[in-house]
Amino acid sequence: MRQGEGEAISTVEQAIDLISVVKEIHGLNSQELNKLLRDSENFTILFVTEQGLDVKIDVEKLAGFLPLHLIAVLVSSDRDEALLRYLLCGIRILHSLCELAPRHTKLEQILLDDVKVSEQLIDLVFYVLIVLNDYRQDIHDSGPVPVLLSALVACSFYLLTGCISSQWQDLALVMVAHPKVDMFMDVACRAIHLVVRFLQNKLSVQHIEICVKLSSTTESMVNYLCQQCEASLQFLQLLCQQKPFRERILKNKELCGKGGILFLAQSILKLHAPDFAESSAIVAALSRLKAKVLSILLHLCEAESISYLDEVASSPASLDLAKSVAFEVLELLKTGLSKNPKHLSASSDRTYPMGLLQLNAMRLADIFSDDSNFRSYITVYFTEILSAIFSLSHGDFLSMWCSADLPVREEDATLYYEVFAAAGWALDSVSSLDLSNTSNLEFTFIPNSNMSQASYVHQRTSLFVKIIANLHCFVPNICEEQERNLFLHKFLGCLRMDPSKLLPSYAFITGPQKASAVQRNLRSLLSHAESLIPTFLNEDDLQLLRVFFDQLQSLMNPSEFEENRVQDDRSLGGCSSPLLRREPPNLNNRNGNLKEEMSENSAFQEEHFYVRNSHMDQADGVTRRDMMDDKDKSITPSGLKEIDRDVQNVETSGSDTSSTKGKNAVDKLAERHRENADVREDEKVETVQTEEKHRRKRKRTIMNDEQVTIMERALLDEPEMQRNTALIQSWADKLSHHGSEVTCSQLRNWLNNRKARLARLSKDARPPPEPDNAFAGKQGGPQQGHSLRAPDSPGQETTPSNTRGTRSMSRMNTSENPVAPEFVDYGAAEFVQCKPGQFIVLVDGRGQEIGKGKVHQVQGKWWGKSLEESGTCVVDVVDLKADRWVKLPYPSESTGTSFEDAEKKLGVMRVMWDSNKIFMLRPQ
Repeated sequence: MRQGEGEAISTVEQAIDLISVVKEIHGLNSQELNKLLRDSENFTILFVTEQGLDVKIDVEKLAGFLPLHLIAVLVSSDRDEALLRYLLCGIRILHSLCELAPRHTKLEQILLDDVKVSEQLIDLVFYVLIVLNDYRQDIHDSGPVPVLLSALVACSFYLLTGCISSQWQDLALVMVAHPKVDMFMDVACRAIHLVVRFLQNKLSVQHIEICVKLSSTTESMVNYLCQQCEASLQFLQLLCQQKPFRERILKNKELCGKGGILFLAQSILKLHAPDFAESSAIVAALSRLKAKVLSILLHLCEAESISYLDEVASSPASLDLAKSVAFEVLELLKTGLSKNPKHLSASSDRTYPMGLLQLNAMRLADIFSDDSNFRSYITVYFTEILSAIFSLSHGDFLSMWCSADLPVREEDATLYYEVFAAAGWALDSVSSLDLSNTSNLEFTFIPNSNMSQASYVHQRTSLFVKIIANLHCFVPNICEEQERNLFLHKFLGCLRMDPSKLLPSYAFITGPQKASAVQRNLRSLLSHAESLIPTFLNEDDLQLLRVFFDQLQSLMNPSEFEENRVQDDRSLGGCSSPLLRREPPNLNNRNGNLKEEMSENSAFQEEHFYVRNSHMDQADGVTRRDMMDDKDKSITPSGLKEIDRDVQNVETSGSDTSSTKGKNAVDKLAERHRENADVREDEKVETVQTEEKHRRKRKRTIMNDEQVTIMERALLDEPEMQRNTALIQSWADKLSHHGSEVTCSQLRNWLNNRKARLARLSKDARPPPEPDNAFAGKQGGPQQGHSLRAPDSPGQETTPSNTRGTRSMSRMNTSENPVAPEFVDYGAAEFVQCKPGQFIVLVDGRGQEIGKGKVHQVQGKWWGKSLEESGTCVVDVVDLKADRWVKLPYPSESTGTSFEDAEKKLGVMRVMWDSNKIFMLRPQ
């Protein structure tokens, strides 16, 4: 016999021996194996099989060969139930050996210290997850596959904690350092999603087939699938709590940019078990599942290095998906808030922790409502429940939101997952024809929240206030014009609806007394919110809530809540109300822009929008006469305009994601309302506010004018600063010397918010908001064809642009608005000498504004081209109005053929431009 043939036969015999060993000893737990090893010699145990045969097993060789053997079986075997069963047996043995390793030096050297074996163990887990994704066609399988696969996913994950480290921070570092970490993240997320779909199918099948009576066997099976699903999701959640792993996920395009995490979240949030409503274990398990996936989303949204919501908003498909997830979050909140805690305390056995489902949902709602891509969506879908809450009787409202105690609070816990027990239950269940002989599997829960009752309640109330503050804010440079007062008027309209359908277990005040009841509840919330500063709220949140209350109070009329008026309003459809006709004209003329942001898949419904309809147009004249006759000046058109002007100075609230808030303007507004609601601002205050509203960008950074100016100047030299964490930290430290402390996270969010605004301005074809101070100027006399006037002036028309996203530069100079701020050219660059560092505006051949920027070079050669001979300058574009793909007038393979290409090649949007198409910006 030749040597090669002998080695092959030996390998086959060894594989056969391993297969028989795996099948025989997988039922031995670590304690039983440890006992056999203590009684053994030379690390060889004597094992008696079920057939009574004595088998000798070299544990040292078993530990060394088993990982590679399982990989070989995985690659060569058919994708069937037998493979799943065998893999589960093998992983069960490996986990028991890893548990034994710290007690036995030989095992520790092989499984924990031998780099080669450790790599094989990690590869085994990776390959198992890859292969399991091939079982998607078995999603509706009612046999053993769902049970085996669900157990195999969870057991594979927790094998990593045994062979690498039980400390999650150490495990995260090892996983991030692995060359296949991106593949692992992708297949892990897909595998968990597959397990969720198995559970979803099981729940729906039970709903169809077993509508009368559920057996204990069925409940045990569903409960087991819930446990495996929770264990797998918990593994991902605990890794996401570690910064290195979380930041690596944010860089994964499949999971973030293309919505992998969102698909998983959507599937989990849609899990429902009406047939198991009496099973406290299953109800609690589903609640914990949803709380955990919301926790994962929170960790990603709160990451400092990369804005998760910006990544999500990078494509329409993922943005639509994110909005559908936001919708599910709001539905969870509606369901949770509709339950009276007093009634919940009377329920029977609530022995299982439910997870921080409501609190996490409110945290996400706070983040979404503070993001420019989601604020209007949250307004549309959540205002109704907010108005219902404020319609509660005063006693119920106080106990719900202004108390330091709740009858029932949420409890968070970590599932202590035992691989040996979980794998054993699955193997026993698929081997037994009668599941009634299999005992229920129960895992231990470790409480992981030291939050006191008072702290939980205060966090809940503070998030409630933040959401209102976020939705009410309007900042011209960030928000769409259609969003101005959108929440206020939507709230007013929804107050006229019947709140008992949304909160059936509460008492309400109806009729003419409803207006005073709502105002009383708001006053109580304001008073209670003051006690939450600064631990749970900041002053800006409170001031915005006070502004909302002042405006709401000025617009409410008790007589309009009488029953006959309610019926009239319902005939108009939706939650429309005569109150809404008091809104500024710019809100009435909504053209569906918000709805256009969402595709048909986003579960967006037209009737949820407040838009002017034919009924409202017909009644508009009557309403205006009623308003003029009202003695309360605060609700006359001029009074309302005054309020709207103040609201422009209020900058937004929320959780450090993508909005703005200004403190000084809010303070002035609140003080003015306290002293005299009818006192008008003098011209000096109005001028100051008009100037300040252009500088403020973001509320949470609490940046003053000087800090904002410093950052605008810095961005001219570093337009891509948001990609450089070290640079952001450096500037955050510098800014802190010029006002309030600015953290790295706050500055990054400010930058992301600014970037989102500029991107939106370049995309929209509507007239832009008023210019920033850095580019503002005054009219400098008659112009020669290129009047760079601020857009939005009454009595002016915009010349249509053929390029999507560009702004019209041609404006008619009328006497109706002589003081409107304008962009002014000193003349073309051929008449006015350009200097490096000057602020300029670029136009195309039709006089359309292309963007704003700063002169970089005016003389010499640039990439081989003479600037003097070609009559050009080199400029850095910092505010592009045109589309990024627009072709450049001087395209080059070296410097780029489009704005986007130039930015990619040079790191900044640096382009050559004709000097006669460059206009200077006059400094103030």
